[in-house]
Amino acid sequence: MYLRHLQLGSFRNWERVDLALRPGPTVFVGRNGEGKTNLVEAVGYLATMSSHRVSSDAPLVRHGDAQAVVRAALRRDDRELLVEIEINPGRANRVRVNRAPLPRPRELLGLVRTVLFAPEDLALVRGDPTERRRFLDELMATRTPRLAGVRADYDRVLKQRNALLKTARLARGKAIETLDVWDSHLTDLGGQLLDARLRLVADLAPHMASAYADVAGAEAVVAALGYSSTVPLAGDGGPTAPGTTPPSVAALTAAMRERVAERRGDELDRGVTLVGPHRDDLVLHLGPAPAKGYASHGESWSLALALKLATFALLRAEGEDPILVLDDVFATLDAERRAALASVARGAEQTLITAAVLEDVPAELRGVRVHVGDGTATVLGESPDGEDPGGEGSLDGTGPDGTAVGHLRLEEST
Repeated sequence: MYLRHLQLGSFRNWERVDLALRPGPTVFVGRNGEGKTNLVEAVGYLATMSSHRVSSDAPLVRHGDAQAVVRAALRRDDRELLVEIEINPGRANRVRVNRAPLPRPRELLGLVRTVLFAPEDLALVRGDPTERRRFLDELMATRTPRLAGVRADYDRVLKQRNALLKTARLARGKAIETLDVWDSHLTDLGGQLLDARLRLVADLAPHMASAYADVAGAEAVVAALGYSSTVPLAGDGGPTAPGTTPPSVAALTAAMRERVAERRGDELDRGVTLVGPHRDDLVLHLGPAPAKGYASHGESWSLALALKLATFALLRAEGEDPILVLDDVFATLDAERRAALASVARGAEQTLITAAVLEDVPAELRGVRVHVGDGTATVLGESPDGEDPGGEGSLDGTGPDGTAVGHLRLEEST
């Protein structure tokens, strides 16, 4: 998969931007604060319907405007995919694929696949469990889109159950009977999420071990993944052994139901749900010890990078290269980590890179360059083979497969 054309309207600092892109590496170069990261943030939004920098949509809309629009043409094998997202803070977003509206925006998940590595990803190692749960759930939804609906339903039930717990301690009676119903919904959905997360961790673990060895060196300690759950059957956080088969959904659901019953009194006292995937954690290990609290700064960077390279390898192994997005990371990496990242990036179908200084980017990745500054994004430079990628600011021409690369024309939103 690769992004062939990107249009933004009122997105972050961009009133309007219109870019034709190609497979291979593209470097967005410009001073800090000019909007390079905003461009790749929009690409990531196509895949996850969320930003890697903020938790709500409001900051994505240009100051003074009511909505933002992200439009993209993507190539998947021999098919063209046209995507338009209308971002409406405070109201429902709207999504169209090949000009057909999607009933629910989350139906877009899984159609566009990206792997983004950014300085913020250090929080995956050093931050709180919220960051790691979000990582798992976004990757889970990318691989199996229906699970985004399961997660949304779980969050809705959790909110309702927490509201009931706040009143049930005093009300008892009918409130307790109602709580039993919500317990059933919570554990049915929670069992599905636990199953999906455990399978994801088991699938990701060997790629993580391999990626960390590439990044940190073969002589480095082994990196591993574990899952720590409020449901004992789902995991105690220890390293996941190769070939591990998770318990069945039925077993996980039953174990969660039993644990919820055990903690009922504590939940009534505190007015909050204490058992379930919303309180679990992905545990990163270096050797036998958990990385959090023990890993050095350099080891933490290596773990964060390895986790994203493992994600890329997992998605690639399932049959399609995701778009690799590297946001301002080369300047922060040492020679070994830069080389490991570059070796993956140059083999990806498409890599989008941001950098304040072109020299920070390894020479083999300085393909097509886009200069970002003064409110414009201008295509310039040469492709790796020395051929002109289409001329400065060009939006027309012929793509690498011989198809026309013209101006993307999608109807304006109403």
